Amino acid sequence: MINKVGQIMVYVENQDEIVKFWTEKVGFSVISEQDNGQGMRWIEIAPTKESETSIILQNKKFVAKMEPELNLGTPSLLFFTENLDKLYNNLSNKNVTVGEIVNMPSGRVFNFADSEENYFAVMEKSE
Repeated sequence: MINKVGQIMVYVENQDEIVKFWTEKVGFSVISEQDNGQGMRWIEIAPTKESETSIILQNKKFVAKMEPELNLGTPSLLFFTENLDKLYNNLSNKNVTVGEIVNMPSGRVFNFADSEENYFAVMEKSE
């Protein structure tokens, strides 16, 4: 039986640029990095080293060659924050593309984009 989401694969054009986005602008940490020396490089990032779920940044072109049938689109990810306004202002001040804050039945939400225009959502949620 599956008991948790472990890792989410995100396929990107420029891994170094996207790592900088997530670490410098969003505040994530690099948990691990592996490179087989033949183009298969995998970078694991997460909000903290203790996070149960992490994101794996993979080289989109390399994966497309290895597995042409694989869907390489960006998954729709919804992150949670306890202070939506602070995060919104922080990302805006770092010139991250952010959408408007929207009131949804489940809470306030906004979208943001990385430097390759992959969009993600954030919802205000107390623990």
